[in-house]
Amino acid sequence: MLVSAKEMLVKAKEGKYAVGQFNINNLEWTKAILLTAQENNSPVILGVSEGAGKYMCGYKTIVGMVEGMLEELNITVPVALHLDHGSFEGAKETIAAGFSSVMFDGSHYGIEENIEKTKEIVALAHSKGISVEAEVGSIGGEEDGVVGAGEVADPAECKEIADLGIDFLAAGIGNIHGKYPENWAGLNFEVLGKINDATGDMPLVLHGGSGIPDAMIKEAISLGVAKINVNTECQLVFAEATRKYVEEGKDQQGKGYDPRKLLAPGVEAIKACVKEKMELFGSIGQA
Repeated sequence: MLVSAKEMLVKAKEGKYAVGQFNINNLEWTKAILLTAQENNSPVILGVSEGAGKYMCGYKTIVGMVEGMLEELNITVPVALHLDHGSFEGAKETIAAGFSSVMFDGSHYGIEENIEKTKEIVALAHSKGISVEAEVGSIGGEEDGVVGAGEVADPAECKEIADLGIDFLAAGIGNIHGKYPENWAGLNFEVLGKINDATGDMPLVLHGGSGIPDAMIKEAISLGVAKINVNTECQLVFAEATRKYVEEGKDQQGKGYDPRKLLAPGVEAIKACVKEKMELFGSIGQA
């Protein structure tokens, strides 16, 4: 059964570890992540961007697929199905479809409009037992057409949003989506510390978790980060493994062209990547 992400993240912050949000893009992605979580007794959050939602035939299709897998694969660890960088309307749609957690990203609005819209989503989601993530200070890079320059959030604004009753908060601290450029300045831990102080027990979220050095990840966790989002690294290892399979001509051997065989190396690569992240985040054995 899908669960709200609130309890697992409160527990993570108290325990000084983080739960990974791994974005899903298809059946193979979802199965790989769920099996890895179960094998490592780790709570997990399945992230779905609005673009991925459209690609996978809509939110109801995704809910049906994930709930079916939880039953068929005998998944017993806590699993949340979470809308990633949701618009106002997207958050409402996923709440109606049966997601157990949503992110409303109002960071591109002025703070007053962000507050008003966040309030409405919180009231709607909490009436159904669904957890809510909000954002202050846009994350760099591009996510479904929304481009952020990697701004650093204002701790005072973070407190304003945290006080609305949200369950966890994404705050920009110089992190970006996609591959990190060579001239990346790194995470701003001074600001993260101030945000953690301002928001108290609120679990914090680190977006753009792919490619951040391990030492920075661990320091971020020590400063209140309890949820770390990973997508690009899984995409890169999946693509690399699939390319290798084709370049070695294995798709031409026997029934190597069968999609179940063609995609299998990529699935194993995702599982290895997810396990590696769970080890780094400290979530193994925490289910």
